[in-house]
Amino acid sequence: MKDKINDKKRKKRIFIFRVIPLIMIPFLTVLTIISTHSTRLIIIPINYLVYVLLSFFIYLFIISFFIIKRSSKKKKLIYRILILIILIIYISGCCSFTFLLYGPYDKFRNWFISTSMSTMSHQYICKWFYSDKEINKVIKNNYTKEVDEDTDTDLIDMEEEETYANEYEKQILKRNKDDAYKIIELEVNGQKAYLAAVYDPSKVKVAVSRGVGRYGQYATKIAEDNQAILAVNGGGFGNAPDNQTGGRPTGVTISNGRVITDNTYSSDAQSGGLIGMTYDNKLVLIKNATAYKAKSMNVRDGVSWGPFLIVNGKKSFIKGNGGWGYAARTAIGQRSDGIILLLVVNSNSTRTKGADMGDLTEIMSNYGAINAANLDGGTSTVMILPKVEALKYRSDCTDNYCYINDPIDSALRHKTRGIPTTIIVTK
Repeated sequence: MKDKINDKKRKKRIFIFRVIPLIMIPFLTVLTIISTHSTRLIIIPINYLVYVLLSFFIYLFIISFFIIKRSSKKKKLIYRILILIILIIYISGCCSFTFLLYGPYDKFRNWFISTSMSTMSHQYICKWFYSDKEINKVIKNNYTKEVDEDTDTDLIDMEEEETYANEYEKQILKRNKDDAYKIIELEVNGQKAYLAAVYDPSKVKVAVSRGVGRYGQYATKIAEDNQAILAVNGGGFGNAPDNQTGGRPTGVTISNGRVITDNTYSSDAQSGGLIGMTYDNKLVLIKNATAYKAKSMNVRDGVSWGPFLIVNGKKSFIKGNGGWGYAARTAIGQRSDGIILLLVVNSNSTRTKGADMGDLTEIMSNYGAINAANLDGGTSTVMILPKVEALKYRSDCTDNYCYINDPIDSALRHKTRGIPTTIIVTK
């Protein structure tokens, strides 16, 4: 009986002096390393507490070798191996996490910082782990320098003769004469992408949610309400204070000649500006846009976002990943023959892959765009078709309208979110 009591006490001492330190030391070490880089996550008084706790558990672990006597009884081998495996996985995970954040290889760091800082609502995440100095260093090495020119609409000639200059041209121009659009399936960084060539630019318009300014709607619903034959998500947006469904468009929004917003909620388009279609069906990219400026330039439909990728046939200078990281993307462009290009690129299940600004620019350039811009991306990225057409790309379309790509939200669910604006193609 006495031996059993002593054995229980011994096991308790082992747990306190060995297992708890082995759990706490890696955790507190990671926290200590993070604290030396971050000015947001940990404040100075807590730093001191972390250092004291780390020192205490290291001391506790060391003295355990002198305090704990070896048991005369054999321990259960399976139990010991299981505990050891769990501890190894846990400690390896802590080390790997720290190595990813601060190791010598900067690919993850560049992706993490540029992706976080390119969003309006998640910039605080990277500030938990990195100082402003480190963030600014990454941003300086990953940015997009846009072409400093106004859009020259004379470069678009819709009477241009159709010829096949290369394979990209052939993919765009080879079609049935009655086709309103053609979808080309691509692969970008191992992810599926869809490029829609819309042959009549007069059919490309902006549609908004019923509650624009207050709440957003799924793009499938907006497309259905407007009887679109094809649609993609539109410009940037934020949430209303009392409604988190993405109801407030960024910057200027114009739909069918009607001004919806004029920098009403936010003039911060990060880069870029107004992405608009004129009454003579030409895509224009306008810096420092106001509704008055857009109307004076004959804009009938437009949303705000960016960056601008190609202006008058000239590509933006893109360093690194362009400062936006890799993610699901949506982009719009127009060729010199007037054909509108609508591109969506998927991300992966952990939202760590997709396209950067360089990828979008290259695709748009390859397919002949002389003007092109990045639209809102991430969870918002969708390309939508009526059910009959959508079934050609996915077998599980049961609604009247379905997206054919694979959106992934912040909870890693395969679904999209509410938005205030879409780019639609009408009948």
